[in-house]
Amino acid sequence: MKRVLAVMGFCLLAHGVQAGPSINVGVVYDYLDGDKSTYLKRIFNGGTSTAFVKVEILEIVYDAQGAAREIPLQSQPDSSARDGLIASPARLIVPANGMQGTRLVYLGERDRERYFRVRYIPVMPEKEDAFAVSEEERAAYQNTLQAGVSVLAGYGTVFFVRPKDTRYDTRIENGGAHYTLRNSGNSVIEVDEFKNCVAGKPNDCHPTTKNHVLPGRVFSFDKQAGREYRFKLVEGAARKDYVVKE
Repeated sequence: MKRVLAVMGFCLLAHGVQAGPSINVGVVYDYLDGDKSTYLKRIFNGGTSTAFVKVEILEIVYDAQGAAREIPLQSQPDSSARDGLIASPARLIVPANGMQGTRLVYLGERDRERYFRVRYIPVMPEKEDAFAVSEEERAAYQNTLQAGVSVLAGYGTVFFVRPKDTRYDTRIENGGAHYTLRNSGNSVIEVDEFKNCVAGKPNDCHPTTKNHVLPGRVFSFDKQAGREYRFKLVEGAARKDYVVKE
């Protein structure tokens, strides 16, 4: 495959041992539709002790070559409010075997699509973290984690904010040796569950992939004799199955 732009989520310190919190953020890709301004994200704790979770947000921006970098959010013009995505609350106390939610709120213009890295990071509660716990509770929590030899595990997700007037326009070019999907719309599309298999043998395949194609970008692959390619094209709520054979 070439000229593919896939936005990947990632996880930090994905280990868990014996005792302590163990959070689960669900899916790692979330999408805010053009007619919505808020999104509820639920955080689960399957561990044996309370999880104190801090939510951090950075914006993902791309240069002309498609290389990504993450930058802090700026303030809106003539305002102290941040321009972009905020979490409310940004501090969560999630009980063992329980769940808490944070609302992701978008502030700013919706004339173009924007992308954000949202990190959910379990932390030791400190005064500056604004968790409403006493010094005694902090000490007891730290002792519990040390006794269980726990490693705090945090996760990063990618949050897509679609433009207000979302428009999907996927152009498919099925050439002799190449197959290309060109995103001519203004919002990300997905080439999901992409499978490259031996023709007639649906279980003899390369690893399945999920690919995000940003506006103005393409997803393409070379067709090979004796192989077939299956995928789902996802444009917002619309999904369509494709099968391509040489």
